[in-house]
Amino acid sequence: MSRWRPLPDSLDDRVRQLVVQLRRLKDRSGLGLSSLESKTGYSRSSWERYLNGKALPPRQAVEELARVGGVEPTRLLVLHEVAEAAWRERAAADVPTADGRRAPTDAQEPRGVRRGVLIGVCAAVALGALLVGLLIAAPWKDGGGSGTDAAETKRSAAAGTSHGTFAYRPGKTYPCAIKREHGRSYAGYSTTRTAVLSQPGWDVVEAQCLLHHLGFDPGGADGVYGEHTTRAVKRLQKRSGLPPDGIVGPHTWQVLRR
Repeated sequence: MSRWRPLPDSLDDRVRQLVVQLRRLKDRSGLGLSSLESKTGYSRSSWERYLNGKALPPRQAVEELARVGGVEPTRLLVLHEVAEAAWRERAAADVPTADGRRAPTDAQEPRGVRRGVLIGVCAAVALGALLVGLLIAAPWKDGGGSGTDAAETKRSAAAGTSHGTFAYRPGKTYPCAIKREHGRSYAGYSTTRTAVLSQPGWDVVEAQCLLHHLGFDPGGADGVYGEHTTRAVKRLQKRSGLPPDGIVGPHTWQVLRR
């Protein structure tokens, strides 16, 4: 197996996820970069950049790697679609302003500005922790407000749990209480409608609760994307007319949130 160099810390997590899967596929295939060049039509130097996070591979390169690796390409193409969106966001952020200068980084901002931002972030984190604490104590319990304001507060608190205000604990099974808001279903653990699931965490707990609510048993809502959850997702996708690949991505989230 190849001894891969660490990926850049600045690499977006959505791109990192794609690159990690491409590396694993290359390792399983046993092919070197020269062999990949001859079998895929993309140069050795191109694959070196793709597999080290220096450049985003084109969709066709991903398809070719899947072909030579002997795997069905759907999962990789879903990851590529998400990674491509992240790559474009990063490229847009790096575009110079009209006067030829780039947006200032943290190091370039005046000290007073940085201090003000830091104070604001700390206050927001403290408020988010308080809201999430209330949510965990009584998830989706009415009484803290009414109408749209109360709904938005609850959804904001739920989003905080998915970003790690309180750490997800593997091995624990979480309760499911489905709430309908603005025509969509939520279990209170995540508000995502686009995440491609693979790693354990709150997004997986959310999907498992929604699967159970729709009558597709994923096992316990433990945040682990295992065989039971994959089978439940495939059954949901097949009934909904989606490709039954077992991958929760943007299209499957649309069905889960109905």
